[in-house]
Amino acid sequence: MTMPVMEPDLDARMLRDWARVIDEGPFSSLCWGERIAFDNPDSLTLLGALAAWTERVQLVTTVIVPQLHDPVMLAKGLATGDVLCDGRLTVGIGVGGRHEDYHAVGADPSTQTRRGMAERVEIMRRVWAGERVTDSVLPVGPRPARAGGPPLHVGTIGPKTVRDAAAWADGVAGTTLDLDVGKQAELFDIARVAWAQAGKPKPHLATSFWFAIGQPEEARTQVHRHLRRYMNWIPAEYVDAMAPVTGWAGTEEDLLEVLGKFAGIGTDEIHLIPTSSDVGQLRRAAEVVSELARIG
Repeated sequence: MTMPVMEPDLDARMLRDWARVIDEGPFSSLCWGERIAFDNPDSLTLLGALAAWTERVQLVTTVIVPQLHDPVMLAKGLATGDVLCDGRLTVGIGVGGRHEDYHAVGADPSTQTRRGMAERVEIMRRVWAGERVTDSVLPVGPRPARAGGPPLHVGTIGPKTVRDAAAWADGVAGTTLDLDVGKQAELFDIARVAWAQAGKPKPHLATSFWFAIGQPEEARTQVHRHLRRYMNWIPAEYVDAMAPVTGWAGTEEDLLEVLGKFAGIGTDEIHLIPTSSDVGQLRRAAEVVSELARIG
């Protein structure tokens, strides 16, 4: 389950309530995304709070863009978070889809590439291994809770990026706009082959989609409203055109069926993305996930 970090009017109580309900179960992971030119919380600051608010659930960044950060400081911040949550951190890494975030922090948009991402991942891995990557008396710490650092998942829907990431990633954290199970299966097959060719264990396979639970028309309106806010870098008329077929909206029974289809293609995790900060939506989704676990 993804935190509602892209919703308006967030406060500490709302975020804490969501974190604790997610941690109570039955969800396997608690996720949150990164934007800069938006009013969502800072990813690393939120990581510290989530480490304190939860005890069981895995914490997953979906995704952090390393080109928007100094890689040594990013490695230090993530290692700190990994220590604070006792090794429950998984880091989703991506190139990002918005130039405005690069401009907001003075990052070079020409680094918004697969190579730019991989170069920064290499630096982070060296920091986590205890190598001295700066001119300092001691290496940059702390050491992560796990040797080598937290697992890294590549956040992408592109086959080329998946193939390249087999050299450094432990899994895939993709997204599906239209919930096309066939296309997702093709991307997962590409990942399985790439990981095998790299001589690595099979990758962790995850994808995500927006959701709203309720009567179909009302739920679809909720998704549309969220997309209008979140996709503010896209002309509104384009968002309006894609909204009827983007994400998922429907009843609990419908959601159970959809999750079952993704399970059928070997999906290890679905990262559900809320389109409302209403904790009632979270609790309804929890009931669906519990039923899915019950029926296997």
